[in-house]
Amino acid sequence: MSDERPRIRLDQPRVRRISLLPSYDPEAFGRLSEKIARFLGTGRFIVWMTVVIIAWVAWNALAPRHLRWDSYPFIFLTLMLSLQASYAAPLILLAQNRQDDRDRVNLEQDRKANDRSIADTEYLTREVAALRLGLGEVATRDWIRSELQDLMKDIDERQRAEAE
Repeated sequence: MSDERPRIRLDQPRVRRISLLPSYDPEAFGRLSEKIARFLGTGRFIVWMTVVIIAWVAWNALAPRHLRWDSYPFIFLTLMLSLQASYAAPLILLAQNRQDDRDRVNLEQDRKANDRSIADTEYLTREVAALRLGLGEVATRDWIRSELQDLMKDIDERQRAEAE
């Protein structure tokens, strides 16, 4: 009796399993969380949150009793603020982690660019030093001129010496 199990093929992709969990794009979720975190860190959010809380408290303190939905200790308001804070904190942390990742990548790119600049500078320094050494051995126009002038002086001195 042979055990007939399906053979696993490494040269073919695996068949995707059906997942009961919802699928989402982590990049899109990250971008959305950054937008929310940026909004939570603005003065506009604080002003709007203050206006909502004042309106909530005023309505539930001054409205007729049958229209109030959250009476004096404002338990429901506390629950809503706690819920908002429980979602805001992880969103802000997620946005900070994404920013740290971007900063790390930028830092690595800057480090590589600096290393290339240093290597280029060292190469050019060696090339300039080699050129200086090479020019020390090459006859320049000024050197040839001064040698010719010295020869002309020697010839003039010899001609004067012979003429005397």
